[in-house]
Amino acid sequence: MKHKFLPVCREDMEREQIAQFDFVYVIGDAYVDHPSFGHAIISRLLESRGYTVGIISQPDWKNKESIAIYGEPRLAFLVSGGNMDSMVNHYSVSKRLRERDSFTPGGEMGKRPDYATVVYGNLIRQTYKKTPILIGGVEASLRRLAHYDYWSNKMKRSVLLDSGADILMYGMGERSIIELAEALDSGLAVSDITFVPGTVYKTQKKEDIYDAVYLPKFEQVRQEKESYARSFHIQYCNTDAFSGKRLAEEYPNGIYVVQNPPSRPLTQEEMDDVYELPYMRTYHPSYEEAGGVPAVSEVKFSLTSNRGCFGGCNFCALTFHQGRIVQARSHDSILREAKLLTEEKDFKGYIHDVGGPTANFRFPSCEKQLQKGVCPDKQCLFPKPCRNLKIDHRDYISLLRKLRSIPGIKKVFIRSGIRFDYLLEDSDSRFLRELCEHHVSGQLKVAPEHISDSVLRYMGKPKAAVYHKFAEEYRNMNERLGKKQYLVPYLMSSHPGSTLQEAVELAEFLRDLGYMPQQVQDFYPTPSTISTCMYYTGLEPRSMQPMYVAGNPHEKAMQRALIQYQEPRNYQLVKEALIRTGREDLIGFDAKCLIKPRETREQIPSGRKRNAAGGISHSKSSSKAKKKKTIRNIHKKKTK
Repeated sequence: MKHKFLPVCREDMEREQIAQFDFVYVIGDAYVDHPSFGHAIISRLLESRGYTVGIISQPDWKNKESIAIYGEPRLAFLVSGGNMDSMVNHYSVSKRLRERDSFTPGGEMGKRPDYATVVYGNLIRQTYKKTPILIGGVEASLRRLAHYDYWSNKMKRSVLLDSGADILMYGMGERSIIELAEALDSGLAVSDITFVPGTVYKTQKKEDIYDAVYLPKFEQVRQEKESYARSFHIQYCNTDAFSGKRLAEEYPNGIYVVQNPPSRPLTQEEMDDVYELPYMRTYHPSYEEAGGVPAVSEVKFSLTSNRGCFGGCNFCALTFHQGRIVQARSHDSILREAKLLTEEKDFKGYIHDVGGPTANFRFPSCEKQLQKGVCPDKQCLFPKPCRNLKIDHRDYISLLRKLRSIPGIKKVFIRSGIRFDYLLEDSDSRFLRELCEHHVSGQLKVAPEHISDSVLRYMGKPKAAVYHKFAEEYRNMNERLGKKQYLVPYLMSSHPGSTLQEAVELAEFLRDLGYMPQQVQDFYPTPSTISTCMYYTGLEPRSMQPMYVAGNPHEKAMQRALIQYQEPRNYQLVKEALIRTGREDLIGFDAKCLIKPRETREQIPSGRKRNAAGGISHSKSSSKAKKKKTIRNIHKKKTK
């Protein structure tokens, strides 16, 4: 039987002779039937269980008729804002509107509203007063309880209340959606479905809430930052499927939002089943005229091998969404998908990635996790690796070797992130050797994020010495292999705990490395991360100790500019930062200086002219020597 896309319009519905859909799925992204897109997994999973699903992609939120094209579904409306939080999708960290939406046909911006889940939910409720509405996806998952919203700079209620929905699914929703579908199909009223793990519901009957930990009331966390920090810490300690407790949050008028414990991780067989559903593996053909959906190019020739992450970075929301227990697909399942890729007409022989949140995690971090869960008050890798940590790359090496041997595959890259501190703990260097020999395309990108140990502590990242050790081992391995491959560090500016002093320290590190990043990741306070809680409250939520936060946009701009101190446009910001920190010693002509003084016209020596950047023009040969160095030339120099 030939695979087909799910219906996307009334004509498709009629062609399939469907009188009424079981579910109508409203999504903020373009319809892409690929397992890297949450809406594809959920819709195909429902289809596999015999339910019919109609897709409404990027409806006109100013016209309520746009969500009524199929009429009322038999069981429920499903709503997802998309693969990204709609506010992150729309705005940069400086709150400027982005020019491009990679999840929309042609990359066109403006096809979905701000706070898409809330808008779509209310749009549906205007027409269908009593039809169940189930919301899910990243936007709903990370806003499931009271949360700090960076874009409005205030505490917001659970998105369950603001959207008018009945139930919220959080995390990876495969288990939740099937249990909800079966409950609704059995005739249960949506108000009675209060028992499904991985869901959030609302009630005014406190007596029906059992075995729950009560969070501080919404009005309390809205008014007191300390209360929010305490509330967030309770939430953070209850994200594990084995040990997590039911949480309840009270709102005015006697409304309670209740979060059930998380869903259990998928078994390997269940993961295989999910990723081998009959996906079309691309965007809907109706988008071809617009140029397709840009986000597809990032995943079309990549393979998801795992989900979950025990890395525990404080600025990452994975703990709240996918959880800390790593779940992996079998080799056979991944190999079958790889063979499908080789049959694609535009496949050139290159698999772009094999991994997940962290590529070299292929199983839970220790033996006890699948019986007792993760430790609520300890990290697997931070501040140093746990003594119970399983460190073994043999399974991953075996998988990569099998993939390389498939006819038609020329090269298999790893781009989704190597956890270098975990790699270093492996006494067997075979993985590092195979990585350098077969899976790097000239540059390996890793994420030390900073080089100040005090900042790294607030990030939940290993000390700078760990990165330096990895850089040395990576360089030595490439030398032994006779390869010229380079390490590119991802760095972050203005993370909570970083003062201008630490930002200058980071700039000096880059100066000594001889490398200026083309892109800078300025800390972005997205919902439901420890770092965002720090940013808003000025407190470390686990210790409740006060900490420094660069909340002023101008200071954030200075910290960002210091990472790209050579850029002429950043000169004034860098100079101001150096003066503020008492580091005028870094303004001058010495090789250790970050910037040169901009002399007045009267001070310009005879025969030298001011250039467009405001600096002093030198001779042609001298000017060429001062151009930005490439990573390649830097590392050549270091090798010599």
